Amino acid sequence: MTRKLAQNTNVCGVTAAIAVIDGKWKTSLLWLLETGSRRPGELLRLLPGLSEKVLTQALREMEGDGLVHREVHEGLPLKTVYSLTDFGRDLSVALTPLSDWGHRRLDNLTGASPAP
Repeated sequence: MTRKLAQNTNVCGVTAAIAVIDGKWKTSLLWLLETGSRRPGELLRLLPGLSEKVLTQALREMEGDGLVHREVHEGLPLKTVYSLTDFGRDLSVALTPLSDWGHRRLDNLTGASPAP
């Protein structure tokens, strides 16, 4: 999906939401940031396979979409911390039922008893 859809006001709401979280890492980043502020190095350690370049790009897009707040603390070395904005928390809450559905789907695929 294209980034242009994240700014297009002539699409359905679901498309607009998916455009904001589209990509391999954004939902994982949202999930990690739900528990509190994190530094980029910590995010890289927690998400094996994520490169620094892709992390930076995803966080910048998420910041531009109003989901993430970037705070730079002065000092040597500079310390950058990312956290969810209220808007980002709203999205995380909205994704909870979708996550629950996904877990039920995975249970169905493996033949496990579906969770209530």
